[in-house]
Amino acid sequence: MIRVVIAEDQTMVLGALAALLEIERDITVVGRAENTEAALELVATLRPDVLITDVEMPGPSGIDLAQKVGARFPSTRILILTTFARGGYLRRALDAGASGYLLKDSKSEELANAVRRVHAGLRAVTPELAREAWVERDPLSPRERQILRMASEGGTGGEIAAALGLSEGTVRNYLSDTIAKLGAKNRVDAARVAREKGWL
Repeated sequence: MIRVVIAEDQTMVLGALAALLEIERDITVVGRAENTEAALELVATLRPDVLITDVEMPGPSGIDLAQKVGARFPSTRILILTTFARGGYLRRALDAGASGYLLKDSKSEELANAVRRVHAGLRAVTPELAREAWVERDPLSPRERQILRMASEGGTGGEIAAALGLSEGTVRNYLSDTIAKLGAKNRVDAARVAREKGWL
């Protein structure tokens, strides 16, 4: 029996996913979480075979969750299930340790098969996304991404600098480099471009 924990912030979707998987003879849903912190606690307690998580979650993202689970509980395989059909998200998810990346509009049998594949140590990735992910590489460093995200959420240069232990000049330099890399007009435009590509 494949033991699964699902992390999904929409209650109705969470219930539907659990119901779909419970139909399968070889899969059982042992835990459900509506945010990444609760999901990490469930993984720590239940040690499931597979964690299914969305990308966009309250608090840290599903990709952040994948990284933490991969580092602390390597025996738990990770499957990202999302609406974001973006190659940038896929690349980041795989880099974070996810074994699978599936879109929510996939057929129910594809979800069950993806769970089985990642449990067996294989990859399960939506084919058209797999091609797109290798066409355009994410140009942002982790620090550039972090600062751009904080700026896009309304953080000032001073606030970002204080939170990260950097000088305001260093923060400005990071933002300037990021804007240049993305060919953007300003930090707002840079955040828009990065989100559209799945890099933020």
